This record gives sequence, C-alpha cells and structure tokens, in this order.
Amino acid sequence: MYAYRYPSWATVTAIAVLVLSACSTPAMPTTTLTPQPTPTPAPLPTEELPPLPLSPPGPYSVGIRRIIKYQDPSRDSRQVWITIWYPAGKHPGSSVAISTPDAVADPSGAPYPLVLSSSKSGFDFAPHLVSYGFVVVGIIGIDTYIPWDHNLLDQPLDILFALDRVAEEPIAGLEGIIDTEHVGTMGYSFDGYNALAVSGARVDPEFYLSECARTPLRDHWITLGYCNVADAWSEFAAYAGEAITVSSGGLWHPMTDDRIRAVMPMGADGYALFGERGLAAANRAMLLIAGTEDHLVEYTEEAVNIFEHVGSRDKTLVSFVGQDHYMVLDPVMVSRMGHFAVAFFGHQLQGREDLAYYYSEDFVSMQQGLAWGPYTGR
Repeated sequence: MYAYRYPSWATVTAIAVLVLSACSTPAMPTTTLTPQPTPTPAPLPTEELPPLPLSPPGPYSVGIRRIIKYQDPSRDSRQVWITIWYPAGKHPGSSVAISTPDAVADPSGAPYPLVLSSSKSGFDFAPHLVSYGFVVVGIIGIDTYIPWDHNLLDQPLDILFALDRVAEEPIAGLEGIIDTEHVGTMGYSFDGYNALAVSGARVDPEFYLSECARTPLRDHWITLGYCNVADAWSEFAAYAGEAITVSSGGLWHPMTDDRIRAVMPMGADGYALFGERGLAAANRAMLLIAGTEDHLVEYTEEAVNIFEHVGSRDKTLVSFVGQDHYMVLDPVMVSRMGHFAVAFFGHQLQGREDLAYYYSEDFVSMQQGLAWGPYTGR
C-alpha cells in the first residue's frame, strides 16, 4: 500500500474550513501565461438568469438502484459499490426529474448510452441526464482527497472497473438497457479530475516532480499536501504497478478504456500531474466547465491550461463568468451545467448532431453569464 505523510491537524482544520466535502485543491502549473484582466461579475443575479433550453427535464422518468456491490480481485478485493439511474417510463411533466427507487426500466429507447461519475456528482446531475435517455452509474465512496494520495489512481480505476462489471454482468431487470459501447464520464472538482484522468491523458512524472521541487513558487500547494505524492514517489509508482508506469518516452500509460468516447470535467484540477505532454495524449471529446472566479481550483492555471494543452481534437471550454468553485451549490448553476451535459453527451454519445449547437460558440456567446473558451474579461 502506498504510504504518505499526513499534514498536521491544524492544517487539516484550516483546509476543512476552506473546501467543500466534494472539492479538491488546485495544482499549480509552471507555464507562464499573460495576465488576464480581472473578470467582471455575472451580469445578473443567478436567480434572474433565464433557463437554458435543455435545463428543463426531458421525456423520461427516472429509476434508481442503490448499493450494488462488486469487488475487484486484481486490487486486493477492493470494494467498488455503485448507484445506478436509468430511464423508467415517460416523465410526468413536473419541473424536476425525480428518482423512483427500483422502478421498472423503460426499454422503449434502449440501449441508452452510459455516463460514469462518482455517486456525489450523480445525485447532482444523473436524474436530469437520465430524463434525456442516458444511464448514469455513480461509484459510491469516491470522494475528495487532501492531501493527494493513492486515490489519484484508485478512483479512475474504480470507474473503469465499474464499466467492466456493468458491461459483463447485466443487472437483473436492466438487461439490454445499457449501451456500454458509447460511454462518457463527468464530475465536479475532485471528480472532474477523475473524468480528466480517463480521457487518455498520461501522468508525466518528470513534470510533476519538477513542479514540487519549485518550493518558493508552490508554498501553499505544498502546505495543502499536494506534493505528498512527490515526497513518496517510489511508493506511489510501486502502488500504480508496472502495467501503468512502464512505458517509453517517460509518460505513464493512460488509465482509460476505448469505450469511453467523451469526458466532461467541471471545476477540475490535474494540470501539474499530467503537464503539457501528458495532456497532449488525451484524445476523447472533452467539454470543460469552470468558473472564472474559481480561486480554489484556479481558473487560469487549471481550466485554461488544461483546455489549451489537451490533445483532444474536439474540445470546448464553457466559462461561467463571475462564478467561483462553489457554484455547484447553486441550483441555477447546476441546472445550467445540466443543460451542457445533455447537449454534449447527446451529441457525442447519442449521435444527435442537432444538440451540438447547444454548446457551440454561437450558442454560448449569446447567453448571459457565460463565455465560450478562455475568458479574458472583455
């Protein structure tokens, strides 16, 4: 088991005051960018922002199955438990998609593309996505990790293991419901890292270790424990195993699966772990979402850097102007993110070309409180 050093309880207490239970803390890149003007606030209070076209629920009702248990024999029988949301008949027309426990699945549009996340992100976004004809699997217990530790490996691998199990062992009552050949991943904050990690991006040890060696420029990052992995790198690499770490060119093998076609990291960090070379290896369609006033997971140093260096040919950054890392607690912002999830995955996984417009530059540039691409304050 990979070993790491915990920070003092005083440090942990200070961190706990600053972060949500579902949020991670930023890694800081070395790349120098031209300073950007201070972003202006969103033009309207969020409660006054008009709804986006795909924010209301779709045509399907939502069923939910909780606590489906698996064990991964390749990782010391690691427990991987999931919650699953799925279409269950026609939506009754209410303004919110409600999940009904153990509802009978609706086969009328099956098989439905699969989206993977943590169960935390699932409870925020799954019912809305399912109402538009998706199945969402959320891995239970995937959570924030401060300091960085073996979860940087375990959680993406949990996602891949869950995909294998759902594909190979159909869940009773959901046979034929799930399309495991058209798969996406999504998540917010720490779970945004997980989505990024399965995009084809590759860990760059040389870049990451050099970042951690730049102590004068990285004091707060080091204080928060994001170099604990660097401090015990040999143990971390041994925990990853040769199947991941042994490759040519100095980059680790990607933690991904060919069935994953689209990823949606929101408020995500990870730039320092992958670096420019590692991000250039990412090749899945990608929609990044970030708040321009996010100073926890720094907007420019994370979202903009990731967007500019990721190798995906089909990549988009939607910037939420004036919003910070805590926008995930705002129902209006969650509704807006839900719109983009439906548009992006609908286009990429369901093959609906009409939905591409709803996350395009033409569409985003007309919406209040949003910007397409890196935001410069203009």
